[in-house]
Amino acid sequence: MNNSKVALVTGGSRGLGKEMAFHLACKGFDVIITYQTNKALADAVVSQIKSLGQKAVALPLDVAQSNSFGAFAHTVTETLSNEFGVSGLHALVNNAGIGVHAAYESTTEEQFDQMVNIHLKAAYFLTQKLLGVLSDGASIVNISSGLARFSFNNYSAYAIMKAGIESLSRYQALELGSRKIRVNTVAPGAIETDFGGGAVRDNQELNNMIANRTALGRVGLADDVGSVVAFLCSEEAKWVNAQRIEVAGGFAI
Repeated sequence: MNNSKVALVTGGSRGLGKEMAFHLACKGFDVIITYQTNKALADAVVSQIKSLGQKAVALPLDVAQSNSFGAFAHTVTETLSNEFGVSGLHALVNNAGIGVHAAYESTTEEQFDQMVNIHLKAAYFLTQKLLGVLSDGASIVNISSGLARFSFNNYSAYAIMKAGIESLSRYQALELGSRKIRVNTVAPGAIETDFGGGAVRDNQELNNMIANRTALGRVGLADDVGSVVAFLCSEEAKWVNAQRIEVAGGFAI
């Protein structure tokens, strides 16, 4: 076995997850990304990471299906040994997710349950199933949202799951501290990606409104978030634990 550091990023084929994977590779991590359906996009990310001189593998995973997590953990174990020559993960980033944009009075139970499964249940039980794969001293980063601090119409189901994620991070930090595993939350603000149908990226009126309420005068880019996640996974952040870091340029302060 060698001394390579391997990070796992869920939902790493596009958007924020893709940038997280790139920044981790730039910091010397080999990377496992997961994708739900678009293998071609995931393979393209793998190729780009390999062009940086790091190893990378893409594995399929639907984070809404918690009954698949045990088998996925077994696959990760095999992948670490066969592809990377290591026995454990050094970093886990629980990033995969989708949004629901619906008024409180019209949000359905199906939409609510989908948010529970994808955002809250996945981060809770996927991490639990991967505890045997995580090395002592590893770093976990759970992705929340600025919407857990400030409130916008039509995001209630999504945002309260992210509030739960922030509490989960603190409990994980407390209970995994004996293994020197650090757990932190990154809460992105409005970012120009295809999330939510690309509204922040494509709706100029919305983009301008957010920029005007942001101290640094613009909306966020995926690159802004990726570098923070990579920092938290690195030894540079060795004494940062149980923290919520909002990456929003100073929105609504």
